[in-house]
Amino acid sequence: MIDQHPPPPLGSGTLSGVPVSTSSSEAASAADLAAVAELLGRVPRGVVGIAHRCPCGRPDVVETAPRLPDGTPFPTTYYLVDPFAASAISTLEASGLMRRMQDRLATDLELAAAYAAAHEDYLARRARLGSVEEIEGISAGGMPTRVKCLHALAGHALAAGPGVQPFGDEALELLAADGGWPATCPHGELAGVPPLTDPPA
Repeated sequence: MIDQHPPPPLGSGTLSGVPVSTSSSEAASAADLAAVAELLGRVPRGVVGIAHRCPCGRPDVVETAPRLPDGTPFPTTYYLVDPFAASAISTLEASGLMRRMQDRLATDLELAAAYAAAHEDYLARRARLGSVEEIEGISAGGMPTRVKCLHALAGHALAAGPGVQPFGDEALELLAADGGWPATCPHGELAGVPPLTDPPA
């Protein structure tokens, strides 16, 4: 069930020419939730909005409640649901990119400060959805001192827009430079993802 919290104002930005939402979330329609279920291969849990969309309009990042319907604390507010996107980011992880990012945190004070600020941004965005004591002060992706999950950092970057999440931005720029997602839609006509139109009532 979608929480009826008011969505923040919508905006837009660009990341190396790739359209990027600058809102935290927009309301998820029934078609959005069906598309997310198809992408995940299961019914999504705790979705409170769509934080970013593929160029084709399908959701690729959802905003998730900090406590799931079964009571489980869930710190990953921005969850990357598109398997094409997840696969592309996994390729970056396998290349050793996270280790190099981690090394830079130890020597680049400006970068470390930006990453710490991204951690605070993440916590502030999640706080708008509610307070969960078990995950208080815990963001995602290893922030503020480690680089543990590019998927979480890319999801944050897509939800927040350019200039908030330095490592997420960097990962997205590398992928966009290769010409795949997020610069272009990877789904094609045969992807099996339902169209983003709600059936008539």
